Amino acid sequence: MPVVVALVASLASCKKNNNSSAPSAKDPNTAPQAWIDRFSSAAGHLQVRTATNGLPAANAPVNFDQGPFITRGFSPAGKVVDYYNFDVQPTAPAPIYVLIKSGQTTPVTGQLNIIDVIPGEAGYNDFWQIYNVTVPADYVANTITSYQEIVAKGYSVTPTSAIVNCPVVPKGSTATMRYPAGSGAGLITGWYKDTAVYYFTFGEKALSVNASGQVPTAPIYVSFNINPGQPNGGPASGFKTEPGSTQTHNVIASLPSDAGYSPLWAVTVYDNNSFGSVKDLPSATAAPVLVPFAGNVNCPVVNIQQ
Repeated sequence: MPVVVALVASLASCKKNNNSSAPSAKDPNTAPQAWIDRFSSAAGHLQVRTATNGLPAANAPVNFDQGPFITRGFSPAGKVVDYYNFDVQPTAPAPIYVLIKSGQTTPVTGQLNIIDVIPGEAGYNDFWQIYNVTVPADYVANTITSYQEIVAKGYSVTPTSAIVNCPVVPKGSTATMRYPAGSGAGLITGWYKDTAVYYFTFGEKALSVNASGQVPTAPIYVSFNINPGQPNGGPASGFKTEPGSTQTHNVIASLPSDAGYSPLWAVTVYDNNSFGSVKDLPSATAAPVLVPFAGNVNCPVVNIQQ
């Protein structure tokens, strides 16, 4: 069966059934909504809410088009790039379930995709491996709204190699930039344990699990205002920028058009004393390294200046 990567966002209308025992479709517009908090101590790593850092309240809409959620850096060749910051993520993808009618190869029209974990829960990841769920030919969209129901029905579940980058966020959140420009940037609605859940999708590069079944990573080189190991140093001090500018000298090692690109970046921290000389990949790799592996962060590239 071919890999299905479409993420279904609309709700199909359903004809009435005179059989009162037949399952009825659920409406995401009237269903309870999942409570989402990306900045709790359970969910966040670099982005954890405190009384003073101004991160949004639990379940409040987030504007990712402003700091600290958007960063300007350099491409391998020294072009200016912009990327979002969705915090540290693991390399083990979480499953997302796409329902397909028996004998067909495309998702059920109107059926919302189903997830079983949200930020702060064990196993959550912004990166989702697509699992195809085969449902009967007469299946009515959105009568199944949880993984538990999939299991209870005994439906066949088949993993694919496809990965999608879909950060789960509170309803009303915005992240308007995409690469290439003009790609859809609205929220997509899904199901989580019979509640409506909302997520972005970033499709600047088609992704697949690697040979180990993990999310692939790519290198990024960054520097901070205060070097790690010094008082108040590292991420808490913020990225070092040019005076009066938001331009960092963070350098990504690949672009979406490159074979090795991944929005899950393996972070290397270089000495900020080399900030002035780092402007592209060769100069970044030549800078003294302070932390060779500082974690993996979800930072999809959304703009490349030509």
